[in-house]
Amino acid sequence: MGRLFWKLFVAFWLSLVLAAGGVGVAVWLYRQVDLDAAEDSARRGGFVAGSFAAVLHHGGPAAVRAMLDEWEGRGARTRVYVVDAAGREIRGRSVPSADEARAHGLDSDTLATSGPDGAEYRVVTVAPPRHERRRGGRGAPSPWLPLVSGLLASLAFSGVMAGYLARPVRKLRSAFGSMADGRLDTRVGARMGSWRDEITDLGKDFDHMANRLQALVAAQRRLLHDVSHELRSPLARLQAAIGLARQNPARSLELMERVEREAGRLDRLVGELLTLARLDSGAGDTPMEALDLFDLAAGVAQDAAFEAEVSGRTLVFRGDGQAALVADGARLQRAFENVTRNAVKFSPVGGRVEVVAHLDDGNFVLSVADHGPGVPAAELEAIFEPFYRSAGAGAEGFGLGLAIARRAVAAQGGRVSAVNVEGGGLCVTITIPVDAGPERR
Repeated sequence: MGRLFWKLFVAFWLSLVLAAGGVGVAVWLYRQVDLDAAEDSARRGGFVAGSFAAVLHHGGPAAVRAMLDEWEGRGARTRVYVVDAAGREIRGRSVPSADEARAHGLDSDTLATSGPDGAEYRVVTVAPPRHERRRGGRGAPSPWLPLVSGLLASLAFSGVMAGYLARPVRKLRSAFGSMADGRLDTRVGARMGSWRDEITDLGKDFDHMANRLQALVAAQRRLLHDVSHELRSPLARLQAAIGLARQNPARSLELMERVEREAGRLDRLVGELLTLARLDSGAGDTPMEALDLFDLAAGVAQDAAFEAEVSGRTLVFRGDGQAALVADGARLQRAFENVTRNAVKFSPVGGRVEVVAHLDDGNFVLSVADHGPGVPAAELEAIFEPFYRSAGAGAEGFGLGLAIARRAVAAQGGRVSAVNVEGGGLCVTITIPVDAGPERR
């Protein structure tokens, strides 16, 4: 269960506690009303006066004084006075007369009795009328009180939780609007508050999405710029060849060969661009197939070794094992070929290219090392970007081979990296997990 669940759980129980408190207050008020009603009934029935008279008759003045102390200690609203035959109240208090009680709107009752010694006494009770006691705040509470208290508690905590949830949602909505307007630098994580729950995690996910989207858009813009630059040169040469052919028809055959070469160059460039675009978009138009990566690498190395021998270079392959995988075989073959042929191209004449395949902790690892000029350390990551060519690269190409290889391997959940070899040269390593299927994108 997530952190948001516990916050809602605590808020729910707090609202229940407040509602229960309201019900408890209502019950207490009802009990007070019942006590008042009992007292009023007892007073109207002469029970209070009779009780005091009985205590006085059997226990004497000392017993009735103790009973008076206990009675007043309870906070009873009915006042009780005990007067002897001489008109003195046994506790020395002033006793209101019947006329005074009526003048103040009070009810007064008197009951005569005698003590154990035969002395005469009067028990006088004075209390406010029943309707005034109700108005004094001890009347029956409304039966709606528990419902109202529960409603108020629910409203309070619903408002708190609605505000807590609506605030980050409004910020996310504003951020999405900014992104839709083209402001790709919009970030919302820092404005989601200091609480840690699924809502703030959503803000972090939004920032991650925004970073990825901004990087992709920047890459697309850079790719568009590079594509236009790469297309401009062969198109310019085509236009120049056509112009020269018109000016000098005798050179038409020679110039047509130039046009054919430039057209072939454009065709290869467009093909590689389409491959790169399909890899970037994650298009799954190529069916998956069961293959063994050792066999795939060995086949690519065999073809590359033949090409290397023709150009005066040597390629050696070492690798024996099994790495069964269901994958996009065509794209992985293209990745292996691009890395291997790239090493052959940059090896000097008479140089040696070493291709080694092995298993390492559940991963298939293919290392391709040449003894060419290598790459400056600062450019080891840049060579995997489209159209990037190192300043020291003398071979022809579009700078798309390694970019395609990295994307094809990444689509399979793997990675491609490059390091300089001590003594000169470059080693490109392809790592593919053999216990996982292609990455879901």
